[in-house]
Amino acid sequence: MSPFWSSFIAVFAISFLSLFLALILVSQKKSLPRLSQFLVSLAVGSLLGDAFIHLIPESFEHLSSASFSLLLSLGFFLFFILEKTLCWHHCSPLENHQHRHPIVAVNLATDSLHNFIDGLIIASSFSVNFSLGLATSLAVLFHEIPQEIGDFGIFIHQGLSPLRALFLNLLSALTAFLGVFLLFLLGPTVANLADFLLPFTAGGFIYLAASDLVPLLHSHSGSPSSDFLQFFFISLGLSIMFLLS
Repeated sequence: MSPFWSSFIAVFAISFLSLFLALILVSQKKSLPRLSQFLVSLAVGSLLGDAFIHLIPESFEHLSSASFSLLLSLGFFLFFILEKTLCWHHCSPLENHQHRHPIVAVNLATDSLHNFIDGLIIASSFSVNFSLGLATSLAVLFHEIPQEIGDFGIFIHQGLSPLRALFLNLLSALTAFLGVFLLFLLGPTVANLADFLLPFTAGGFIYLAASDLVPLLHSHSGSPSSDFLQFFFISLGLSIMFLLS
């Protein structure tokens, strides 16, 4: 099988499994509203774990400390600007106190960029040899599943219907295919782009988790059991990312 088709099938399988697990969550209609805050907690742990355990260490292998710091800060700052711009676009000054921050749009942007990088990495690995491509695909699969489930929880928590949440997850997954196509169309030139996108994506993940999702969890605090479950699912997300390192 050619490296291109191996990459395409791997990305398709990863996207399908992530969406299949999200569909299982959709079937739990009665418990879904209560589960959403714990899925958000899982997302916090997964996003921070992915940023600090995977993306940042990987960036240090390819970039100087100055370039890394600049791109990480730029990622954080630009996603702040993105959220502010969306607030200005959708809210008048009189409505700002009632406005719900556009977490969905910020999460969709960061996740789409991350999936694009995954597509580049998978295609680059298969272009070397099949064994390396398979190992890389498994690593991407194991870190993608908890993150995608957490993303689904964020969408549901923000009031989206389950079908709309599934559609947005599918939309972000398509960028992984874009990464595969670009790698084989443009070759090593675009593969090097991933080195610069990694810290940028990490900055976006840190911004989303710390600025948007953690305040959401604070708004649900109230009982010791609820707080404990939030701690547990954040720790679970971090632990999964650590074990996959």
